Parts: sequence; C-alpha cells; structure tokens
Amino acid sequence: MMKTEEKYMRRALQLAKLGAGNVSPNPMVGAVIVHYGEDGEGQIIGEGYHRHIGEGHAEVNAIASVKRRNLLCDSTIYVTLEPCSHYGKTPPCAKLIIETGIPRVVVGSIDPFAKVSGRGISMLREAGVEVVTGMLEAECMALNARFMTANMLHRPYVQLKWAQSSDGFIDVKRGADEAPLRISTPLTGMWMHRERGMADAILVGAGTVRSDNPSLTVRQWPCWRQPLRVVVTLSGNLPAESKILTDGGDTLIYNRTREGHDGKVEYAKIADEGLQWVMTDLYRRGITSVMVEGGATVVNELIEHGLWDEARIEIGKNVIKEGVKAPIVKGKEIKREKHGENEVLHIVSGVKCW
Repeated sequence: MMKTEEKYMRRALQLAKLGAGNVSPNPMVGAVIVHYGEDGEGQIIGEGYHRHIGEGHAEVNAIASVKRRNLLCDSTIYVTLEPCSHYGKTPPCAKLIIETGIPRVVVGSIDPFAKVSGRGISMLREAGVEVVTGMLEAECMALNARFMTANMLHRPYVQLKWAQSSDGFIDVKRGADEAPLRISTPLTGMWMHRERGMADAILVGAGTVRSDNPSLTVRQWPCWRQPLRVVVTLSGNLPAESKILTDGGDTLIYNRTREGHDGKVEYAKIADEGLQWVMTDLYRRGITSVMVEGGATVVNELIEHGLWDEARIEIGKNVIKEGVKAPIVKGKEIKREKHGENEVLHIVSGVKCW
C-alpha cells in the first residue's frame, strides 16, 4: 500500500511543478484524489495544482475536477503540502476538504508558514478526518526550497549566478566605454532568463549598473511578472541614463543617503548590517527568492556571511590571464551540465533549514 500511495504523491509532485514561476510567493502545490473501491483498488478521479498566485489552490482545483462527487466520501486526497487553514486570497482548503466529505488526507510536508503550520492538519483531525503526514517529505520540501527557506529563516532564498572564464575571471579590466566580456552562449543566456523569471527579485551592486547598464528583466522566456530590480550602493548615485532608472520598471535602491520614491524607483536607507539587513528587509517586503547577478564584491560578501543557498556557475572556454577574479564558493556540487563548449555547475550550500 505504501508504494502505491507514493505513486500518487509522485503524481501530485509532477502537477505541482506545473505552477513553477507563476505562484510565488506562494508555494507550488499539487493534489490527487483517489477513490478506493470495495476491492481496495484505487482510481484517480481528480487532479489539480496551484496555477497562479491569487487563484484556487491545488485542493480546490482537484476537487472541482471530480465529476462524480458522490465518490469523494470513499476517497483519499494526496497533497504535497499541508492544506491551508486561514482565509487569504482564497478560503481555507482544510475547510473545503471537510465540507466535501473526503475522509482521508495524505500530506507530503508541513507548511512552515506561521498562519498554517500544523493548523490545517489539526482542523482536519478535529473534524474526524484521518491525516497521514510525511509521504515523500524530503522531495515535497525540496520542491519548495525557496518558500521553505524564506518562511523558516526569514530571509529570501539566495541564488548566486555568474559566468567565468576557464582560468577563473568574470571580466577583463576595461574602461568605462568598453563592453563586458561575453562568456555565456545564446542557449545559456536563455536559461538565465528562465531563472530570472523564477525569482522574485534580481540583485546587483552599483558597479554592475555603472559598467554594464543592465536591464535585469526577463526577455527570452515567458514570464507573468517581471522580478523586482534591486541595487545595493553606498552613495545612491547611479548614472541618470541607467536602464533600471528610465525604463519604467520597479526598482529598489538600497543606499546610505536617500529615501523616497521617484516614479517606480524606490530609495531605501540601508542599515549598518549591510547585506544581512538587506535580505531581512526584502523578506519583510514579501520577497521569497533573490537571484544575485553581481558584481564580485556583492557576491563575495554574501558568501562570506553564509547568505546563499545555491550557485549556478557557467564556465566558458575563454582564457583571460588578468582581470576581475571570479568568486570562490564552497558547497556541494549536485549537477554539472555541458552546453556546447561551456559547462554549468550547480552548487548548493549544503545547509538546509529543514
């Protein structure tokens, strides 16, 4: 029976992943409803996942997909994350499960969000619903590593990203009018835009803005909303023609001298704690994940303070011999992929909050 139930939870995980990039700051969640006949054989009668922030949760969509509602009283719902118990943008899913008469719920992982954690399960059990927890728990939690990290550490999930030459440099020494070194390929560039679309915010230092004048937008991948652009600078002074100041997108600039708004650009004073304070403040603003794209000073400070969760490093064939040294990060390499002549390393910090 356990192996059979794991099959249904794996299907729920497959469904949950379909919400990637569309549900943040909510978690990705999938649900499968299985009817068990008198012979004990199970048949899937409903499926659903959280499709978009503000819309129905996985349980709501799964229940809505069931055509023969009379079968629910002999069914089990498999859900990757604890059903919610509070009124947010939608009513409580635990309440809906109770009202529909589903007698048994199998949960992958407990929700760390303070308004839910354990309460959804308690609500179900108090109503006489059988609840089983911990089914494929590690996989269910890993699916929502960003959500879990943010709600348990009270800071965003931090993804570091950079491209470096084969001899360990991220750029050549260049003048203000010289273009940055091109290491990424068109394919890895497209992948980078996909990763941007998964993040709530993109963070860079002032040096990157001054030297590269980046847009920090998602352009090569479908995206329902642009991530917040975040810049950390001591002076608060950036070139007036910078794209992030002139293109009308949302931008947040942490600095030590200025506060207030200038159109869609917000200036916020940074506290003495530096990037540690920045990450806490971003969490307070509802940011659950940050993609850090440079420069070396910002990335090295985050590494030094242990404020990172994963790093994706692209290594090109270039040989520079002299330039801006790439950051050095120590963690657990979990993947190494070949993209043409370039390699992409995926490294995690190895420190989990669960």
